[in-house]
Amino acid sequence: HMNVRPTVTVFGVFVALLVAFCCLTANAQSGRRQAKPPPSAPVPTPTPEPTPTPKPKRSDSDMHFLVATGDRTAFDYAPLTFYEAARNGCADRLRDKTSLAVDVSQREMSRGEAIKKAKDGKSTYVVLINLVVDRMSASSDGRYEFEVDYVVFAPGTAKVLASGRTYENSVRRGPISVGRPPGSSLPTYRESLLRRAGEDAADRILKSLHLSDPSPT
Repeated sequence: HMNVRPTVTVFGVFVALLVAFCCLTANAQSGRRQAKPPPSAPVPTPTPEPTPTPKPKRSDSDMHFLVATGDRTAFDYAPLTFYEAARNGCADRLRDKTSLAVDVSQREMSRGEAIKKAKDGKSTYVVLINLVVDRMSASSDGRYEFEVDYVVFAPGTAKVLASGRTYENSVRRGPISVGRPPGSSLPTYRESLLRRAGEDAADRILKSLHLSDPSPT
């Protein structure tokens, strides 16, 4: 009887230790299960592309401009880029100043072709741009300036509605020409001047046709 009590006591201690160990293990497992994962990075919301404003479809009866450069001959002094500068300056100014559509011809056009184009296009103002050597502008090194010659043919009839010339050197007045700054003989500089002369031509065309939109107030 004296030998049974220590054994029971040891067994009880063992059971108590086992229960305590199981409780600790269960709590550890429970804590591991309850741990929350770190928050994931937010997914960026894509910025929607702006919906382009649809351009109104142009009817064949809508009046518009067609701007073209004239035929260049083998004896033409002006490079093609000079012609394009004057043509594009004229076309861009017409776009800015009126609500009419403006097309630009990518090919050269003779006067006869321009007349035919105007007669065939019942709603097309044909603007023909040419460069003419300004003989009075000869410099000491033999370089000439150019004049921008423009003519506008009426839709359907090809009647000349406007014509004239503007100058590469915009400060020129008749036979008087003001000297240029250094570097003004560079092609890019001269192209900018011819573009401005093309814009001047457009202003004169719009004044002749009474087509300029009123300025916003």
